[in-house]
Amino acid sequence: MRTRLFQALSLFSTGLLAGSFAYGAANLVPTFNAVPIDMRLDFHTALMRMNGITMQATMAVSALSTLALTASKRGRTRVLAGAAGCLVVSSFLITRFGNVPINGRIKQWAATTPPADHAEVLRRWELFNDARTVTAASAFGLLVLLALPAAATRRPAGPSS
Repeated sequence: MRTRLFQALSLFSTGLLAGSFAYGAANLVPTFNAVPIDMRLDFHTALMRMNGITMQATMAVSALSTLALTASKRGRTRVLAGAAGCLVVSSFLITRFGNVPINGRIKQWAATTPPADHAEVLRRWELFNDARTVTAASAFGLLVLLALPAAATRRPAGPSS
C-alpha cells in the first residue's frame, strides 16, 4: 500500500513539474521574447515571485516521493525509480544554480535598466529552462513507464476489445 502511495504521489507531482516546465518553455518563453524588454522583465519578476513558492514545493514533493519510491522498490524498478529521482533532483539543481541567480539579476534589471549583455544572459536562462524541462519530462516518462506494467497486471482477464 505504501509503495502504491509513493508511486501515485511521485507520478502526480512529477507530472505537474514536467507540465509546468513544458508549458513555460512552449508558451511563456516565446511570449517573453515577443514583448518589449521592460514588459518582459516586469512580468518575469512577478511570475518568479509566484513560482518561487509553487515550483519549489512541487520539486520537493517530486524529489522526496520519487526517492521514497526508489527505496520501496527492488531490481529493475528500483533502478528506473532511482533514475527518475536523479532527474528530478537535476531539475532542482539546474533551477537553483542556473535559473534562480539569473532571476535575481532580472529582478534588479526590472527596477533599473538591463545591461548591454542582457540578451545573452536571457538566452542562458532559456537554456537552463530547456535543460530542466527535459530532465523533469524524462523523470515523468520513467515514472509512467514504471506505472504501466503495474496497471497491466491489475487488468482483469477477459475478451479483448
